[in-house]
Amino acid sequence: MSEQPWTVRRVLGWTTQHFEKLGLDSPRLTAELLLAHVLHTSRVRLYTDLDRPLEAGELAAYRGLIARRAAGEPTSYLTGTREFYGRTFAVDPRVLVPRPETELLVEAVLQAVPRDAEIRVLDLCTGSGCVGITLALERPRARVLATDTSPGAVEVARANAAALGPADRFEARLGDLLAPVEGEPPFDVVVANPPYVPTGELPTLSPEVRREPPLALDGGADGLDVVRRIAEEAPRRLVPGGLLALEIGDGQGPAVHSLLEAAGYGSVRIERDLARHDRLALGTHPRGPATTHPGDGALGPDSH
Repeated sequence: MSEQPWTVRRVLGWTTQHFEKLGLDSPRLTAELLLAHVLHTSRVRLYTDLDRPLEAGELAAYRGLIARRAAGEPTSYLTGTREFYGRTFAVDPRVLVPRPETELLVEAVLQAVPRDAEIRVLDLCTGSGCVGITLALERPRARVLATDTSPGAVEVARANAAALGPADRFEARLGDLLAPVEGEPPFDVVVANPPYVPTGELPTLSPEVRREPPLALDGGADGLDVVRRIAEEAPRRLVPGGLLALEIGDGQGPAVHSLLEAAGYGSVRIERDLARHDRLALGTHPRGPATTHPGDGALGPDSH
């Protein structure tokens, strides 16, 4: 074995090549994220310390993470964090790892909501809380209620809200979809990143994704079991003209478009992500409960 010291430069080079040979996504980025985590520093700082030798303990810790990543553990579970909409969220195996594509879901809601609007948002299947917390931070007068059937996910979402700031305007509740908000006034927005992977496709997912909670992935035979329930149940929880915004899977656009129209939503549209995959389903509900509250009218059927 070479007597050369294992500097930051050398370990990054070796690890990148190793991950490339294994066919892992983003090998260089992954190598940097894991090393920055071990050294308790930033990726940028790594490049100012390229010639710094790793101590024996640091090298051992890094090798341990390399082995776990090679075995299929997601990078974000190894570091305990994931960037989403410019903020660092805590994540662990109790929650889905936030995806860049889900930022499009946030963007769609933000486009529909004026910055100073006093609105109520319901975030279903909240997981880490990344969607609801981001909306609360980006819209300082919004109040967000979030639900999840996983006790672990609710704990993670609450911790993220406490760490990132909007704990006074973000509340995570344990329960099935809309059940935890019975008796609440209607919402201006219902947003969700529900499980939408068809059950039969779960075994074909990457080893990393298969390490994520099945509850957050499995959408039933056609992937739309939870989407269907949300579409059916959300109207009675929305103000007239309120917005429903859903993340969906590629190829599900036509089916979701049809089911939203059948459920009475107006202005239904499917939006695609940068890879031209179906990604969002949006609709407004022109009907709704007679109950009104101060947020009524913040969103009109065509305001988005």
